[in-house]
Amino acid sequence: MTTNRLPPIPESQWNAAQQVCADEIIKGPRGAVVEPFIPLLRSPELCTHAQRMGEYLRYRSAVGLRLSELAILVTARYWSQDVEWAIHAPIAISQGIDASIVHALGFNQTPQFTQDDEQVVYDFVQQSLHDKKISDPTWAAAQLHWGEQGTVDLLGIVGYYTFLSVVMNGSGTPAPADSAMQLPVL
Repeated sequence: MTTNRLPPIPESQWNAAQQVCADEIIKGPRGAVVEPFIPLLRSPELCTHAQRMGEYLRYRSAVGLRLSELAILVTARYWSQDVEWAIHAPIAISQGIDASIVHALGFNQTPQFTQDDEQVVYDFVQQSLHDKKISDPTWAAAQLHWGEQGTVDLLGIVGYYTFLSVVMNGSGTPAPADSAMQLPVL
């Protein structure tokens, strides 16, 4: 495992821009400067924009929290991103994604979906990441479920969590020590 290259900066050492950024994160729905924003705090303007986008995509997207969490997990597995998995696997289950689906995703297996909207999210994210494009039938299914806004939001979720994965994989950000769900090593 890569050493944590960008560990937390003690609050007493934050510069003015970092303090403003951190305050915005703390006052928002996250309530704390959590792992994805620890390395990003080194670039306060980037961090501010990233956290605002993430706040929308995670908490208010047109696809809803349950399906956003599924999309996040598929993306986290693709990037072997331990932090995002540790944070979002328990949330996905609490939002109604069956634990057997989460388990299968963790082991990079194709889950058995019982809900059509979950299958569409899975296909959409898999195609986005693996094929670098989305098939016409999958695009049409997404449009049918969530319209143009939801389809664009789903693209945004894949892109945003890819961004966070690249940042945390590159900086060696470790998963929270107290996390109940670890991403299986393949």
